[in-house]
Amino acid sequence: MLIDLSGRTALVTGSTQGIGAAIATGLARAGARVGVNGRSEERVERAMAAIRAEVADAELVPVVADVADEEGARRAAEALPRVDVLVNNLGIFGEADPLTISDDEWRRYFEVNVLAAVRLIRQYLPGMTERGWGRVQNIASDSAVVTPAEMIHYGMSKTALLAVTRGFAKQAAGTGVTVNSVVAGPTHTGGIEDFVYELVDSSLPWDEAQRVFMREHRPQSLLQRLIEPEEIAAMVVYLASDHASATTGGALRVDGGYVDSILP
Repeated sequence: MLIDLSGRTALVTGSTQGIGAAIATGLARAGARVGVNGRSEERVERAMAAIRAEVADAELVPVVADVADEEGARRAAEALPRVDVLVNNLGIFGEADPLTISDDEWRRYFEVNVLAAVRLIRQYLPGMTERGWGRVQNIASDSAVVTPAEMIHYGMSKTALLAVTRGFAKQAAGTGVTVNSVVAGPTHTGGIEDFVYELVDSSLPWDEAQRVFMREHRPQSLLQRLIEPEEIAAMVVYLASDHASATTGGALRVDGGYVDSILP
C-alpha cells in the first residue's frame, strides 16, 4: 500500500520521544510536513535531528509549546496556522493509590489528557471542514477500557478521550474529515526495560525477558511481547491517508490483543 502525504501538514503533540517521535517520523517518511512538539527548544531540536537521521528530506516545523494549556495551544497555532493531520499524542500517566489522589491531580489528568486535545480540535477542525479534508487522531490506551486499579485517574482520562473522539466525529460528519482514536497497548518506550528487569531475571536477553514479563505480568496480551512505537505509528500513518477515508468515529486497537473484545 502506497501512502503519500505530500502536501499535507501534520502536528503531533508530545513528539520529542516515544510513541510521538515514532509517529512524527512515520508521517515525515510518508511525505508530510510535520510539526514536532515539545516544551523546550532543546528537546524539540534534538527530536528533529533524530527524525532527519531517519528521513533525510524530512520537512519539519518546531512547535515549542506546552499544549496542555490555552497559551500553549495559541503558540502552536502561531507555529502551524494550518494543520491537515492533528495527532493528539500528549499525555501523562503514573501509579497512585486511588483513595489518596487529590482533586487537583484529578483535574491535572483531565486537563492534560483530555482538554488539551479538545482545545486543539476546536482550533483546527473548522479549517479542516472548510477545506473538505482532514484527519484528527487521539492516542488513547488499553487503560481506557481495562481500567487499572492503580491508575484510575489515568484510565478515566483515556476513557473520556474515546468519548471526545466519537463526539467530534459526529460534529465532522459528511465533511471529509475523519476523527478516530488509536488504542495503544503495552509499549516499548523509555524506561520500560528497567521496569521489566525489576520484575524478571535480569540475566535474560531482552527479547526473552519481555516475553517472560508479558506472560507473567500482562497475560491478557495475545502478542506476548511489548509493542514497538513504530507499530503504533504505522496505524496512525494509515489513518492519516486517503486509504482510511471511510474510517471515522472509531477506536482502532494497536494493543496486541490486550483488550478482551471481538470489536475493534
